[in-house]
Amino acid sequence: MQTITSITQRPCPPIILGKVLALQMAGEAKRKSMSLHIEAKQGEIARTVLLAGDPLRAKSVADSLLEDAVCYNRVRNMFGYTGFYKGKRVSIQGTGMGMPSLSIYVNELLQDYGVENLIRVGTCGSIIKSLDHDQVILATGASGDSQANKLHFGGMDFAPVADFSLLIDAYHVAEKLGIHTVQGSVFSTDLFYHHDDKRWDIWLEHGIIAVEMETQALYTIAPRYGAKALSILTVSDNIVTGESSSSEEREHAYTDMTKIALEIAL
Repeated sequence: MQTITSITQRPCPPIILGKVLALQMAGEAKRKSMSLHIEAKQGEIARTVLLAGDPLRAKSVADSLLEDAVCYNRVRNMFGYTGFYKGKRVSIQGTGMGMPSLSIYVNELLQDYGVENLIRVGTCGSIIKSLDHDQVILATGASGDSQANKLHFGGMDFAPVADFSLLIDAYHVAEKLGIHTVQGSVFSTDLFYHHDDKRWDIWLEHGIIAVEMETQALYTIAPRYGAKALSILTVSDNIVTGESSSSEEREHAYTDMTKIALEIAL
């Protein structure tokens, strides 16, 4: 009786075997060059990355303020770009809204791409009546209602703060550019909508000046990797007065905070 040899048992010709191994090695190299949510290859992301919650704002900044910008990430339409600002290589990455989303991109930028400096450029709501709705804020620290830090630190409290060198650089650069900034602590919340009209009273009593949704996570994760982090925010709404900036005012204010961030990019 003739024995039928399985295809998997037949010896593979050297040429075919070589091609298979080459494809496997290429696939492995490709996997190593990407994280789960960022498809950039190693070297395509700068050491300083601006973080924009809205990926379309990342695209707008790349188109209007960076030279020779190249898109390195389109996964989930969370755009990321690398280009040059006044000769300095810098990247800008969309992160989405909220601490869980931002945490994904911050962890991967630091762990998989070795990024050293992260500067958030985002919006916030003021809980101080006198704070103008287009004011630029340098966030010195961030409280919050997320349970992530409770899980990370076994129920103990961690005080997330900005990197001082980035903070002081941003302050002096803003002065040179003629941009007025306010420095203070912000509150990062997981809840954009909330039924309690008095929820901010206790935080206002303890020096919190504005509310947003990402900074606490950024200031917690960055030092874990030995990286520097700063949030530069623009007040888009005043929660106390109900005032909201117009589209023209928002465009100008967003440019102000982004210019500060780009000027201090290392």
